[in-house]
Amino acid sequence: MSSNKPEKLQYDMLGDDETPAQEKIAKYTGEVDWSYIKPHYKSGAMIYVDPALELKVVAEAFTKDNKEQVQAWLKSADLVKPSHLHEDWWEYDQTRFTAVVITPFVLAQPLLEKTEE
Repeated sequence: MSSNKPEKLQYDMLGDDETPAQEKIAKYTGEVDWSYIKPHYKSGAMIYVDPALELKVVAEAFTKDNKEQVQAWLKSADLVKPSHLHEDWWEYDQTRFTAVVITPFVLAQPLLEKTEE
């Protein structure tokens, strides 16, 4: 998913097939720009993942329904439901993200450095 035009992530990517969750997470994690994330933000499905966390670890916690860990991250604000202030900045900055769909959420973590196109 590192091509110039990012592929769309699939909501059903963590279906009931035999592929281990870690492989699916790796396969369906990719870089996307704000224009891809924005509809997910608008629908309330986006969860911001602080860059201090490993996105893969967060995704695994969601797939394993580790409510205790997810609640701890929410309490510490390492995971947040973004606000309009986030949206305004990401729109202005045209922020790029690493994202993964863990139905019904899109976990998105801003890239720390902008990539050259």
